[in-house]
Amino acid sequence: MSNRVRDLFRIQGYILLVLAASLTIPCIMAFYTGEQEAASGFSLTLLFCIAAGAIIVKFVSPSPARIKARDGFLVVSTSWLVASVVGAMPFVISGAIPSPVDAFFESCSGFTTTGASILSDIESLPKSILFWRSFAHWLGGMGILVFVMALLPSLGISGQNVANAETPGPTKDKIKAKFSDTAKDLYLIYIGMTILETILLVFGGLSWYDALVHTFGTVGTGGFSCYNDSVGHFGSAYVEWIITIFMFLSGVNFNLYYLTGKGGLSCLYRDEEFRFYASIVVGFSGVIFLCRSIFGGFAAIGETLRDTVFQVVSVLTTTGYMTNDFDTWPTFGRMLIFTLFFVGGCSSSTGGGVKCVRVLVAMKLVRRGISIKLHPRRIAHVTLNRRELNNDVVIHITNFIFTYLLIMACGFLLISLNGFDFMSSFSAAATCLGNIGPGFGTFGPSMNFSVMSDFSKLVCSFLMLFGRLELFTMLVLFSKHYWNANKC
Repeated sequence: MSNRVRDLFRIQGYILLVLAASLTIPCIMAFYTGEQEAASGFSLTLLFCIAAGAIIVKFVSPSPARIKARDGFLVVSTSWLVASVVGAMPFVISGAIPSPVDAFFESCSGFTTTGASILSDIESLPKSILFWRSFAHWLGGMGILVFVMALLPSLGISGQNVANAETPGPTKDKIKAKFSDTAKDLYLIYIGMTILETILLVFGGLSWYDALVHTFGTVGTGGFSCYNDSVGHFGSAYVEWIITIFMFLSGVNFNLYYLTGKGGLSCLYRDEEFRFYASIVVGFSGVIFLCRSIFGGFAAIGETLRDTVFQVVSVLTTTGYMTNDFDTWPTFGRMLIFTLFFVGGCSSSTGGGVKCVRVLVAMKLVRRGISIKLHPRRIAHVTLNRRELNNDVVIHITNFIFTYLLIMACGFLLISLNGFDFMSSFSAAATCLGNIGPGFGTFGPSMNFSVMSDFSKLVCSFLMLFGRLELFTMLVLFSKHYWNANKC
């Protein structure tokens, strides 16, 4: 067995063991609540993960060579596929989601933190099943592999090249010399935010179960709820504002939290991406609030403001929680929300989408182009945080945006084979690739994806994976040069 295959299998073995540990929680819950079908589903899946993971780790010896950059793409892509397939098994075995395609869609949506669902009556499912689909958000939010990478050095495997393929965002900042130390620190921040939000939601009157489920969806920017009407079920301004705040915080570059702890709040203000991100929230919320107030006759201003800010933050951070059906808003407000489909959270956050930093750099490129047209001899550089970006970074960002739009167009064409109207098909492709959740029309906030054919559901599932893995991680696997070691 080649070193490449040995490392690939060995990491998948550890991924299975991590999933087994994660499945233990809903499994115990299912037995405790007497949900026998769910308990069987979790138990069988748990035994499979333990057996398969243990066998792989036991009989596949570690490779003496370091993982190459090219191998990281295969490791990451297969890891997310394995997680999505394993995550779907309890749904199918328990009978909660009997269709394997539907279960795979739901599992992909969970681990990629998309939040799109094929379920029409969420509340009819066992509590342990709903807990697992939301817990998948938490696992996928920071990244299963980020957790595994913290362990890789002690397992004899270098994790840096895996990190380069897995970590979202155009840059892979390291706050510590070793990436494993960086991963540990990021997870401590992640866990701290999870604990804090859960406690605050419990203070707001939620049960520990409801608080955990909605915290997983918030800090993981996923959006799965255990209620049909999402966060709107609680009818609590306190709960909505707490979730709004934590959605916003989860859309911030997590490295900034570490740097802020070391250098103070000025680190946040000095970061151009954060300022751009915050200005989008304030600007779009303000304009949409005025639009809704004018068309609504300035009735219930407080509620309108709360709903508006909640939906803007939810869509921008690609969380997907709902308190109000934005598809019923005035056309101008709906189009502003749709514009946010193409932005996303900050780099190195749990949010998906194009990412604020890429949009910001693209806008600077446009400004640079205009400047050069007016002054052809002027030397104008593209900068970020007062540092000049080299051409390779700028080219990579423009390539990403072009590829993002191209994949979205391909997904739209494939989904349109189902015969849905233009806005429904296009928003379905955009929301799945951006890991947002709800779309417009047939797939609006009050609807679901169950009306799709199995083919379209698979298309959407892979769009979610492409979006979560920043496109190129999976795209390189389709290159003939990737499989030719002499050319890569």
